[in-house]
Amino acid sequence: MKFAVVVFPGSNCDNDSFYVLKKILNVSVDFVWHKETNLSKYDVIVIPGGFSYGDHLRAGAIARFSPIMNEVVNSSKKGKPIIGICNGFQVLTETGLLTGSLMVNKTVKFISKNIRLKTCNNNSIFTRNINNSEPLEMPIAHKQGNFCADNKTIDFLEQNDLIAFKYYKENNFNGSMNDIAGIMNKTKNVLGMMPHPERASDSILGNISGIKIFESILGSN
Repeated sequence: MKFAVVVFPGSNCDNDSFYVLKKILNVSVDFVWHKETNLSKYDVIVIPGGFSYGDHLRAGAIARFSPIMNEVVNSSKKGKPIIGICNGFQVLTETGLLTGSLMVNKTVKFISKNIRLKTCNNNSIFTRNINNSEPLEMPIAHKQGNFCADNKTIDFLEQNDLIAFKYYKENNFNGSMNDIAGIMNKTKNVLGMMPHPERASDSILGNISGIKIFESILGSN
């Protein structure tokens, strides 16, 4: 299985994702610059966190027009797993691969801290190694992580088990509707999440909750 870590101007978590995949999980992975237009040799696509294009206009709004995103959309239609983390989640909503929007946190401040979240659906390629309701701990680091959508969309996500993760209510610092921390598309091959699993995947950090998501993608325990 070969991974692509997409790099935009302003990405700053690309190296973290690359490190986890290459050094900890020992899988094949490449950095792929956002101007590339071919992802055919990759099995999994990672859209990492950071501040693509400096978050000008709004987070993910400009990255959505990068040449590579047409290929990301095509890859999603072919069923390839795609995971967007933090800014990557924002890019995926801007592209329309995921529903809803990531708005400014209810505190109107950048938040960086470890939080607890729970798995709401372990029937996906991203969560199959995690028990339902299993608590996970990983950091958040964002100013625009407040997940918002109309009531019809929220009901659709809830009723179709497309919510992958929720914050424990006391850890919903950004104000996301229904405590939503991560969602999937209809076919469950695209995941967007605001917490950073790549920053919770190395024992040297004292936390390996996040590695379970990458191991799930690989189909390993």
